[in-house]
Amino acid sequence: MASNGKYGHPSYAPSAPSLPESYGQQYSQGSGGSYGYGQQHSQGSGGSYGYGQQHSQGNGGSYSYGQQQGPSSYGHSGFPPGTDPAVISSFQMVDRDRSGFIDENELQQALSSGYQKFSLRTIRLLIFLFKSPNDPLRVGPKEFAALWTCLGQWRGIFERYDKDRSGKIDLMELRDALYSLGLAIPPSVLQLLISKYDDGSGSRVELNFDSFVECGMIVKGLTDKFKEKDLRYTGSATINYDTFMSMVIPFLVSYN
Repeated sequence: MASNGKYGHPSYAPSAPSLPESYGQQYSQGSGGSYGYGQQHSQGSGGSYGYGQQHSQGNGGSYSYGQQQGPSSYGHSGFPPGTDPAVISSFQMVDRDRSGFIDENELQQALSSGYQKFSLRTIRLLIFLFKSPNDPLRVGPKEFAALWTCLGQWRGIFERYDKDRSGKIDLMELRDALYSLGLAIPPSVLQLLISKYDDGSGSRVELNFDSFVECGMIVKGLTDKFKEKDLRYTGSATINYDTFMSMVIPFLVSYN
């Protein structure tokens, strides 16, 4: 018998930012701001999140990070209709061989900037979660657009709980951020998670955005996998050894 503890009441707990459809998730749209257990981030009249655009005020405004908004579509083959030109441009700038796919180094370059650099460890996790069905080691336009949107959602959460605007979050802020997503992590597990980022200096452990994304996606990914076995949302499930190893190992070894 394996258990992940309480991870949110099915009637009100919001879900974390969505992973790609290829990872077994569905993206749902609605008109309100409530999120139920086992659902994806809903978009409705309250606006949307995008990792590469500026925040705009007004009805249906979007929350985002880093670049200007442009027209709603660009006509580049492979990108979903309505993809922001800034996202397409970021992909095209690093896809120098025009293959339509980008590898881990190109993805790192596309996502990193002067004030935010992603480690290759996080980049490899992102590729594992958002990999193209046609190329497991690279991402294509569709996957890149989904990844960009997902990072925008994580950025919004990070900034909400980085209350002192230090650019880092500590143990309690991490706990609150995960709890707000319906992920009620037991204290012992939370301590184990944050100890992964202890540099041995003796100072308080804090996570920058890069580490927060890695930590959050591992917790969400494993929780989603567990929920597939916990059909009644009890916090417990019977899992055989093969299933357990198949669930956990990809998060441990695929991006090291």
